[in-house]
Amino acid sequence: MYLESVATGETGSLFRDDHLLPPDRPLACVWTIIVPFFNESRFLKATLESLAAQNRPFILIMIDNGSTDGSAKLASAECRRLGIGMTLVSEPRAGKVHALAAGLERVETRYVATCDADTLYPHDYLARAGALLARRGRVAAGAYYVDPGASRLAHFASALHMTIVSRLVPSQCHTGGAGQVFCTDSLRRAGGFNPSVWNYVLEDHEIIHRVNKFGHIGYGPRFWCTPSPRPRDRDSIRWTLVERLRYHFTPRVARDGFFYSFLGERLQVRRLTSDRIRERVFQEAGAA
Repeated sequence: MYLESVATGETGSLFRDDHLLPPDRPLACVWTIIVPFFNESRFLKATLESLAAQNRPFILIMIDNGSTDGSAKLASAECRRLGIGMTLVSEPRAGKVHALAAGLERVETRYVATCDADTLYPHDYLARAGALLARRGRVAAGAYYVDPGASRLAHFASALHMTIVSRLVPSQCHTGGAGQVFCTDSLRRAGGFNPSVWNYVLEDHEIIHRVNKFGHIGYGPRFWCTPSPRPRDRDSIRWTLVERLRYHFTPRVARDGFFYSFLGERLQVRRLTSDRIRERVFQEAGAA
């Protein structure tokens, strides 16, 4: 495993929101963004550009999980071009959970965001996330997804759906790992991303389950992100209808048994370990 610290220019990754703070009052850096990636050369540039536009300062940690398409070199070059300070970590153990764990080891800020290398983030993503996490008792928050170029009506519909389901079942996960943010201390108290605890797909649901033991999960009508337009091949890593229904109807106090006895055993039988997420048609095309 190696680290590469990419030098940052004068602008660095410190951005200001002049509508919220006077010009002579700098923003404190309370955010670290973790971006694991595997063969994402087609989409990294757009993702990094969206992160560079954030109106909150951040520390960027990128984890190369064995890419073969030059993604690591591209990430370094783009960060230099954009003036973003970046630490590049090589994690040879295959799987998103291993990559996230390697990134979390290096986080020293109050908050941490897990972002995907094929997702676009609005300029106020971290600002909205911070507002949600600042509320008393909050330990994590989740963003809803909208398609690229979504209309105001589509945003409204997605936000309304997120509001309703999060109020009906507040202790469940309602978004993927690309749109999750955490209070770092609470995430670590919950055990963090740990392959010895959970090294299967659906790690985004399992980590929310553990973190939820230490506080509440926040969702907001203006907290969103946009998956890049790309082919999606998720059939082999989906949970079944029976598994999903059981998740929804399992009481919070019994959810340990659901994840670690019921779901974990079923995913193990189907060999749906964390590294299986990378076995997608679009990633093979990206590597080629």
